[in-house]
Amino acid sequence: MMRRNISWLLLAMVFAVFAPEGASAQRAISHQGMMEPHVTVNVASQVSGILEEVLVKRGDIVTKGQVLATLRAGVEKADMEQASALLDFNRRKLDRNKELFAKGNISANDEDEMETEIKKDEAILHQVTAKLEMKTIRSPVDGVVVKVDLSAGEYVGEKPIMTIAQINPLNVEVVVSVSEYGSIKKGMLAEVRPESPIGGVYTGKVTIVDRVVNAASGSFGVRVELPNSNLAIPSGLRCNVKFKGIEAPKERTALPTRPKSVSPKGIE
Repeated sequence: MMRRNISWLLLAMVFAVFAPEGASAQRAISHQGMMEPHVTVNVASQVSGILEEVLVKRGDIVTKGQVLATLRAGVEKADMEQASALLDFNRRKLDRNKELFAKGNISANDEDEMETEIKKDEAILHQVTAKLEMKTIRSPVDGVVVKVDLSAGEYVGEKPIMTIAQINPLNVEVVVSVSEYGSIKKGMLAEVRPESPIGGVYTGKVTIVDRVVNAASGSFGVRVELPNSNLAIPSGLRCNVKFKGIEAPKERTALPTRPKSVSPKGIE
């Protein structure tokens, strides 16, 4: 009888030591997520006009400040050339009269008028240059051209010329059960596994935890910001997300059932 009890205890101890990790260790909860662009911009023009040239096409990678398209600007270019020429003339005129100013042959009032004309010319040149710059469409972000809506020769009004998506970083949008509210916090790290064929394991950081719960679904939204400097991960993929530090409840380890001793009189 005593030998049977000792054998059962030894078996229980061995099972506890060598039991599978998943049976006793806590496991991180996996959530479904969707990878989306960090920003999507409908690029338009602040002035109307006719498109002179579109310099990019769908799928092109662009940088912030890069010229995407230009509008016809013949009048603005002529105005700028005229303003520049007038400024140069008045500067040369002032230089020619400096010696006369020094000798007192020209009054201080005349000198002041010449200097004022130069300042007016500079202001006019700045104004026409700004108007000409409005005819140049530049990218507001680093990103990828998603689509081009207008072509050279078309009229530009309120309709966007093209759409650009910034995909570095990516936004990973996750819907989480309300039962986990309070356990996920801003700044927490998350493990992101994109679906096939991309695959791999990446680390992102929680940037948004919604403060409004969807009563109908009993869930709330979480955003994870995922670096994507080489643009290797496309937007639009599904993924699995595990928040580091958030673990599933422990699973109880089932111990072996203690065997019943058998005596000649029956089971004890």
